[in-house]
Amino acid sequence: MSELQPPAVSVIMPVLNEERHLRTSVRHILEQEYAGELEVVIALGPSTDRTDEIAAELVRETASDKRVRVHTVPNPTGRTPAALNAAIKASRHPIVVRVDGHGMLSPNYIATAVRLLDETGAQNVGGIMHAEGENAWEQAVAAAMTSKIGVGNAAFHTGGAAAPAETVYLGVFRREVLEKLGGYNEEFIRAQDWELNFRIREDGGLIWFSPELKVSYRPRPSVKALAKQYKNYGRWRHVVARYHQGSINLRYLAAPTAVVAIAAGVVVGAAVTPWGLVVPAGYLAAITAGSLPAGKGLPLKARAQIPVALATMHMSWGFGFLTSPRSLAKKVIASRREPVRAG
Repeated sequence: MSELQPPAVSVIMPVLNEERHLRTSVRHILEQEYAGELEVVIALGPSTDRTDEIAAELVRETASDKRVRVHTVPNPTGRTPAALNAAIKASRHPIVVRVDGHGMLSPNYIATAVRLLDETGAQNVGGIMHAEGENAWEQAVAAAMTSKIGVGNAAFHTGGAAAPAETVYLGVFRREVLEKLGGYNEEFIRAQDWELNFRIREDGGLIWFSPELKVSYRPRPSVKALAKQYKNYGRWRHVVARYHQGSINLRYLAAPTAVVAIAAGVVVGAAVTPWGLVVPAGYLAAITAGSLPAGKGLPLKARAQIPVALATMHMSWGFGFLTSPRSLAKKVIASRREPVRAG
């Protein structure tokens, strides 16, 4: 990659019902401090809000721009991996940047990622999922998502030194690796990033985490939405574990273990002895204590909701993992698909 002629970059975006954040997200791409050519490919799911209308406006507004243009492709299934593959196929450039419709790139994100690909020889580089809330509940969720008591030692949530990683948030890829491995596995409705990065590593490729890369992320706006999100995370992470033997580690077993222990403690406490309630009481005490440093600097209303956010994340993820049916994993197509070539 020449410093004099930065490589052209394709930014791919899977979107569904993103009217709240889509325009701002794309603006953060268009305003990147990057000298090379850019294109933005938005894969449109069957939204029920103004997402398609906003995307069409963005296409018109950039039609005459010689450096960066926005265009769209349909994703009738609404599924994220299908959207990503459709956008990859419709894109043209050697570097592929994944961005979600509610993600906000830092100003030098693309330039830094391209440099890191060159310096490290990695096939995929990524950084920090910097959760930021716009109200008290979202601020509480953001605090929970960026604390070790909330997500363990995942560097892309909590930060850390630049190093090889199992997975990273979103990702900036060399197109050649996406074509070689057939893109995203469309059977993985969730956890498709983790699954793809596992295949990259199995193929001998390097996944590189760097705290220099930061994407602002908007958390789910309600307890119900957060619970659904984390239940799906747990459900599909178990599918990955069954699909790729040896891909599980102790961190992923913490939430399921907590769910089982708390449920057992409640049953024993109600039916046998009050001492059984020590387990759920201890858990509540732990997340309450853990929420204190996590909420430092936040308004009181946000700090008070952090334990709720933590419990929702832990219990939903663990429940999803425990109840993930084997039949779901069996439906995952094991055979390699045809490569996703540029159109």
